[in-house]
Amino acid sequence: MTEPAQIIEESDSEITIVWPDGSETRYSATGLRRKCPCAGCIDEWTGKKLLADDDIPDGLTFDQISIVGRYALNFHFSDGHDTGIFSFQYMRGLNEGD
Repeated sequence: MTEPAQIIEESDSEITIVWPDGSETRYSATGLRRKCPCAGCIDEWTGKKLLADDDIPDGLTFDQISIVGRYALNFHFSDGHDTGIFSFQYMRGLNEGD
């Protein structure tokens, strides 16, 4: 299981995760919203992305961040979206800037 050593809220629009191996990954609210893995953003059967990146405005913020068990984070974004469960394993595999 991939579990962060530390989660740092840098601002209302960025978080940093420090991983057990000491590496750090910084995530923006906009970048995470564009990578949301929920069924409304990704077709559950085909895996096809349903949401175009251009439909997500730059400058989104986090209204709230919640830990889900010991395996994920849930973000409440300033555009009202809040249904994505971002497992730590999924987040570890994301390349911010994609």
